[in-house]
Amino acid sequence: MGRAFEYRKATKLKRWGHMAKTFTRLGKQIAIAVKAGGPEPENNPTLRGVIATCKRENMPKDNIERAIKNAMGKDTSDYKGMTYEGYGPHGVAVFVDTLTDNTTRTVADVRSVFNKFGGNLGTTGSLAFLFDHKCVFTFKKKEGIDMEELILDLIDYNVEDEFDEDEEEGTITIYGDPKSYAAIQKHLEECGFEEVGGDFTYIPNDLKDVTPEQRETLDKMVERLEEFDDVQTVYTNMRPASEEEE
Repeated sequence: MGRAFEYRKATKLKRWGHMAKTFTRLGKQIAIAVKAGGPEPENNPTLRGVIATCKRENMPKDNIERAIKNAMGKDTSDYKGMTYEGYGPHGVAVFVDTLTDNTTRTVADVRSVFNKFGGNLGTTGSLAFLFDHKCVFTFKKKEGIDMEELILDLIDYNVEDEFDEDEEEGTITIYGDPKSYAAIQKHLEECGFEEVGGDFTYIPNDLKDVTPEQRETLDKMVERLEEFDDVQTVYTNMRPASEEEE
């Protein structure tokens, strides 16, 4: 498996650790998708991608439909995607991806955690050079699929030639240019792949080694950040423990 897969696997285990929080965060993603492209999945590729992810995370159909309906309501809060970045303890870079209807509240919450753990919240874009921003698609593997041919077809959309296969789940994950999200989604669907779940992620391009004691402190900081409802995902450039054990 590639570095992107190992990093995302470690991140996902934390991100989806609690079902209630998972559904809350997915509900916000649905709201963003509906407001951007409408409530009809067949006309909204982003919404289709989020719904596929919801199904993979066992979010009930009623919850999905309710989230779409709420996003169409006049009183529904207008969520904004905001990313906060800075350095945590021991010089580890930290990206905090949020969906919020109150940026003043969210930045205060995030800053309080950085301060508590001796970190420093930086300006937007200050740590962008340490991470690669990617769109990610996970879909069910088809019988007899030639992945080399598929990747070749997707080269025009800046999809990476390295892909990840989860044999236990029977899925394939590919990575591409965020600007090509809609085009990649359309191509995969036209090829007949089912439940094409789309997402965006940050992959660290320079992993930092830490001691077990330092990892424990950083894990506590990440957990504290993830307790906030506004926080979607927390990324760091700390080397995953699984890689250190190899």
